[in-house]
Amino acid sequence: MWLRFSSFVVFMAAGAAAGWWLRGWPAACGGIMLAALAWWLVDVWRALRVLRSLRDGETAALPSMRGLWGEVADRLRRLRRAEQRRLEDSERRLQEFLEAIQASSNGVMLLDAEGRINWCNPTAASHFGIDIERDRDQLIGNLVRDPNFTSYYAHPDPNRNAMVTGSGDSAGRPVRLAVRLHAYGEGRRLMLSNDVTAVEQAEAMRRDFVANVSHEIRTPLTVLTGFVETLQSLPLEEGERARYLELMAQQASRMQTLVNDLLTLSRIEGSPPPGRNEWTPLAALTDDCEDEAQALSALLTAGQGAAHALHFEPAPALALAGSRTELMSAMSNLVSNAVRYTPAGGSVTVAWQLLAGGQAEFAVVDTGPGVAPEHIPRLTERFYRVDRSRSRETGGTGLGLAIVKHVVQRHGAELRIQSTLGKGSRFAIVFPANRVRQAAGSAQAVQ
Repeated sequence: MWLRFSSFVVFMAAGAAAGWWLRGWPAACGGIMLAALAWWLVDVWRALRVLRSLRDGETAALPSMRGLWGEVADRLRRLRRAEQRRLEDSERRLQEFLEAIQASSNGVMLLDAEGRINWCNPTAASHFGIDIERDRDQLIGNLVRDPNFTSYYAHPDPNRNAMVTGSGDSAGRPVRLAVRLHAYGEGRRLMLSNDVTAVEQAEAMRRDFVANVSHEIRTPLTVLTGFVETLQSLPLEEGERARYLELMAQQASRMQTLVNDLLTLSRIEGSPPPGRNEWTPLAALTDDCEDEAQALSALLTAGQGAAHALHFEPAPALALAGSRTELMSAMSNLVSNAVRYTPAGGSVTVAWQLLAGGQAEFAVVDTGPGVAPEHIPRLTERFYRVDRSRSRETGGTGLGLAIVKHVVQRHGAELRIQSTLGKGSRFAIVFPANRVRQAAGSAQAVQ
């Protein structure tokens, strides 16, 4: 401001001096007026330069000058740079926010007041089978035709979810989505979706598990209760009493077996994966399985004349890494299942085989009734039985193959099932090469 006043005074003094030198005092007054006009024109010209730059939006090209307008131009440049930095920062934060939403495992979709799709992340596009480029500005009601969604969209409630069927749903692979709408802006809506298929399946498995356990325990308890009441209320001969007590012992043993299997399954699921510090010779595992199989076969075929033909081929001189208890549980379950489901007089063959790449296969082959192809994928489910009456007759709990599946997974192995209805089955566990080595004291090498 002081510079501006100084320049004005200088202009006035120069005009007065020029007029005085030319014509005296009258000319000096005219010189002052002409100097004032010239100063004003220069000032207006400088102002117009600043305004022209502002009008063109080129604040970065504001003229560099001194004086008031120079300071104005300089301040405008600084304000423009500060604004640009704020815009860049806002743009960066917005981009980071959008990247976070893009990477979210939940579906996010923005709808306008009429229900048209403005934007959605890849998860939402996958949930509803939407192509964001193709389906942008399409009505969401035309793309998602689930009746539950239609009803929920007509009367949205931000405090509850609508359960709808997702894209790719099929009988073999159900897809269930939890959808919720939130209002924002002027009639706009934020739609969130979450894949709850696994949660619903887990809940269904939990309900089935509780129902199956209750059913499996209720049956022997009912038998025990009936026999106890009979023993308490009726005078029985010694032979009848002994027979009732034997039946009660069988039912108690069945419940004990069920509880033991449940505890085994719970322990396996809740414990850390087995390491490779404990090595068990294959021969020891095979011998234990053979002893159990012979005892079980003798029990099941007692009084039937023909026993099972059990063939246990010699195990190679190899050792297996992992939990011996778990390995024994898995192998004995496969062998006992083969014995239970093979009629008296049938054969069960157990053998180890060294596969290419150093893998070891434990296989159990029986001549039982076999399993239909549609049942094979579900055999490892808890309490799943192809023939419930046959399972109960042989004392099975329905948890054996579930235990086998978990042991196999924990040891990085693979369970292979082959079966032909009416001809028999082959159950095999293939252990990875890094869990197989030469047994201590043996000269046989792993090929």
